[in-house]
Amino acid sequence: MATSSVRILVVDDFEPFRRLVCSILQNKLELTTIVEASNGVDAIELARVLQPDLILLNIGLPKLDGIEAARRIRELAPRSKILFVSQESSLDFVHAAFTAGASGYVVKMDAGSELPTAVRTVLRGEKFVGSRFEGRVFTEALAERTFGGSRGNKVLRLPQKQNLEGPHRHEAGFYSDDASLLDDLTQFIGTALKAGNAAIVVATESHRKSLLPRLQAHGVDIATAIEQGRYISMDAAETLSTFMINGLPDPVRFLNLFGNLIETAADGAKGGQVRIAVFGECVHFLWAQGNTEGAMQVEALANQIARSYDVDILCGYFLGSVQGGMGSEIFKRICTAHSAVHSR
Repeated sequence: MATSSVRILVVDDFEPFRRLVCSILQNKLELTTIVEASNGVDAIELARVLQPDLILLNIGLPKLDGIEAARRIRELAPRSKILFVSQESSLDFVHAAFTAGASGYVVKMDAGSELPTAVRTVLRGEKFVGSRFEGRVFTEALAERTFGGSRGNKVLRLPQKQNLEGPHRHEAGFYSDDASLLDDLTQFIGTALKAGNAAIVVATESHRKSLLPRLQAHGVDIATAIEQGRYISMDAAETLSTFMINGLPDPVRFLNLFGNLIETAADGAKGGQVRIAVFGECVHFLWAQGNTEGAMQVEALANQIARSYDVDILCGYFLGSVQGGMGSEIFKRICTAHSAVHSR
């Protein structure tokens, strides 16, 4: 197939990443007929009208997630090949992508090195899976078996975004001691509750107990907020145990757990455009245990939550738990997973 005749649709809600993908397609593959979309609904309509040869599709999209968009595109543009380019690295997401009819899957962090090969492979009519999944076999039939049978026919479905224009805020705070963490946490949670919004705190028992009098001193009627259901407090270690399997987070359990918590907190606020402040120390626990891959996968799932709901997420880390220090490759991976990073 001549590259000049290949029609490409690139779908991602993050414009800088779309620019990166388009640059790779144009400079490394000499593909020039490229159309862009930023949400799942537009992707379906453009696929129907343009019937592109290849669609590069993100999973975490506003209006309609990439998995469901792919299912609909397969019906409207059956000849279009779909290559997922997503930050999600969980096997459940990869299985879900192939269930929806994908021909390939690349993790965003690997796009610079793997995307050109992936595009060539998929355009040839072959399957492509990124190197981090080496040795795994993903086919539509296998994915159907994985999501049926032992899982009781439970198919991963991502939550829909409530406020389509809401900003994606998922920040990391690195703290030298408890006092610094509690200062930031009091400001973060207190501001949300005083504005009539809701808050979810997933932290150690000592931090949760220390936070309550600080919130009261901050001018928050915390007893009323708890009674209304606007303030939800959970133990980090116990919460981890509900969605971790063999050292890694189960996406379905994670998304269901936090989706339900967010909806419960929003109902307690009983407002129009309610935002939820979410603070979590689960990732700190995983880093402290040396489970860096588990922590990064939790961060990726938190990004999905941040894109799917009206939430502001703050992840708490202690500087001493970051192996290699703030100049290490691990620290850079943490920073990449967040919309902003600060330290105290």
